[in-house]
Amino acid sequence: MEGFTPWPEELAARYIAEGYWGDHVLGEVPQGDPDRVALVAGDERLTYAELERRIDRTAAGLHRLGIRRGDRVVLQLPNTASFVIVFLALMRLGAPPVLALPAHRHSEIGYLCELAEAKAYIIPDRHAGYDYRELARSLGGVEHVIVDGEAAEFTPLAELDADPIPLERPDPADVGLFLLSGGTTGLPKLIPRTHRDYVYNLTASAEVCGFTSGTVYLVVLPAAHNFALACPGLLGTLSVGGTVVLAPSGSPDAAFPLIERERATVCAVVPPIALLWLDAATWSEEDLSSLQLLQVGGAKLATEPASKIPGVLGCKLQQVFGMAEGLLNYTRLDDPPELIETTQGRPLSPADEIRVVDPDTGEDVPEGEVGELLTRGPYTLRGYYKAPEHNARSFTADGFYRTGDLVRRLPSGHLVVEGRHKDQINRGGEKIAAEELEGHLIAHPAVHDAAVVGVPDPVMGERTCAFLVARGTPPTLREVKEFLRDRGVADYKWPDRIEVVDAFPRTPVGKISKKALLAMLDKA
Repeated sequence: MEGFTPWPEELAARYIAEGYWGDHVLGEVPQGDPDRVALVAGDERLTYAELERRIDRTAAGLHRLGIRRGDRVVLQLPNTASFVIVFLALMRLGAPPVLALPAHRHSEIGYLCELAEAKAYIIPDRHAGYDYRELARSLGGVEHVIVDGEAAEFTPLAELDADPIPLERPDPADVGLFLLSGGTTGLPKLIPRTHRDYVYNLTASAEVCGFTSGTVYLVVLPAAHNFALACPGLLGTLSVGGTVVLAPSGSPDAAFPLIERERATVCAVVPPIALLWLDAATWSEEDLSSLQLLQVGGAKLATEPASKIPGVLGCKLQQVFGMAEGLLNYTRLDDPPELIETTQGRPLSPADEIRVVDPDTGEDVPEGEVGELLTRGPYTLRGYYKAPEHNARSFTADGFYRTGDLVRRLPSGHLVVEGRHKDQINRGGEKIAAEELEGHLIAHPAVHDAAVVGVPDPVMGERTCAFLVARGTPPTLREVKEFLRDRGVADYKWPDRIEVVDAFPRTPVGKISKKALLAMLDKA
């Protein structure tokens, strides 16, 4: 695929010879007893046999519409049975989906459709009060818009039901899907994941996390998010014949009744949800005793709440530190409590190569000292899609990915996350590129310049503060949010706070000093 950077031939041969890469493709993931419940979503309960039938019929319907191997499809569905069915149908067609999140709006979707040269865009009719058909009408150049629900002038997903047909099997080396980066510069980059690297990602994760056919995995994060999808996620669960339960959100009101009703055993959350659950468990009347493992990732979990999870929720904690670009770190189920509570895990694979370097010099730092994490391995990308200039900055000459994360490595191999070298805000697990938001803010007629920083927050990890240099009367926070909404910017990117200043402090080389801006907040 043009724009995709493959692994060097010698590394690819090694990963195959050592058993990291096999011959499976993602459409073959469901591996369960035909009569066992595979998927629960609202009132729908599908056995493995019923799920297989729905996937095959949807794949045939998409093929009849003209979707072929190699075609890109922007997929923006919430946590519904349709997401799982359509995703796996696209896997069988070999048509890589671009996994957009429900919160994305025109700014992101228009860009993704153009960059991916998407042949189709798949959406719900409405979700969380938002009409996605209006968004679809604002796009150009997408041949097919497919709607789950009332389709209006578009193609109803329900009509993409056809008798199964023989399909060309994708090559395991093909790009299977595109995840989105939480990048620091501009809009998200596309992360190409091949069938064979992502199959390894999810199956090795399922093994490390102890998933079996008895696993009942509750999905509370967006299913299109890498953590919920394949770490081990819903795909890892289906690969071992377990049951996937989809929840509309991670709120205790939504999740706790499902844990009780479906006897959920595993769930993955971000730290703000974990904190909510710790509070809610003290007054909730739901029976949470089936829960065996709570995975917490997406942002660093503080030691104090980490230590409380086993006692309050009655389950093991597993810290997960990873990235859609590849590398995953897990605390192991048999790690001592101190490591589980204070570290963010160690690499998933024996083939994961780790360096911790001085971000300014690129030299390796002594063991135990803080440095930038660099990595390469059998499931870590070698380049973003169609982004040669960005790739030149993001990868070393010998293929190590510069993660931008600052870490310490312990003698055990466990990593402790100490911050980021990148200019990125981690708001409850959602990554916000400061540069992208600054670009939108500067477009406001009352804003001369903007600088965005992350402010430490005990619940969200970080909240977003926008410093503005105004043109005349400065806009209020409400006006800024309305402006960003009208520009089609996802609401999780909107600033939580604005501060108006006459001018920005500068470094000796003339760059805005965000360190000085944060110091101004400390003095306020």
